[in-house]
Amino acid sequence: MLDVLIIGGGVSGVSCALVLGSAKNKLFAQEKKIAIINHQKSSSLQEALFNNAYGIPPGKLGSELLTESLEQLEKLYPHIIQIEGEKVTALKGEFPNFTVVTNKNPYAVKNVVVAIGASNTFAIDGLLHFIEPHKKSIVEKQRIQLRNEDHKVAEGIYVVGTLAGHRSQLAIAAGSGAAVATDILTLWNNGISSQIHDSIKK
Repeated sequence: MLDVLIIGGGVSGVSCALVLGSAKNKLFAQEKKIAIINHQKSSSLQEALFNNAYGIPPGKLGSELLTESLEQLEKLYPHIIQIEGEKVTALKGEFPNFTVVTNKNPYAVKNVVVAIGASNTFAIDGLLHFIEPHKKSIVEKQRIQLRNEDHKVAEGIYVVGTLAGHRSQLAIAAGSGAAVATDILTLWNNGISSQIHDSIKK
């Protein structure tokens, strides 16, 4: 049983994973099992070039970020399971007993973070009834979002990035993923507000 499964290895998904991973030494997070499905073929980063993203050197390619961010996740937080080459097809059950079904395997999961794009080709059975038109996208693009309140779709189901209704901007997507990670950490910490900060003083 996974405590969290993140669906999507783009900006918002990996950002969520990094923050969850960084809590590994906290008592309330030490025994948690976390995984991320790194399906990235349709990521908008594949063709992106960044000159206006905080902390990222100008001229950085999105395709490089996709690879480098997962390498950073593996190097710093190897306890987070990275699942390659699988695509999610269905979400079944309810909190805290979900089953996430991919084209290859089923996974027992307590919490799910949906971190894939806002394309209208979204096709995860069990989540389709949450789909609504994207509120901050140009109508002609026919983008979608999952109905949510502060990233929460339903108990145990979170959505981040553009699929949460945010605009397509790297800093926004990263912040969205980090925000949900801190919500999950707070949940694990018995409702006590939690965030993780590294410091040169430590």
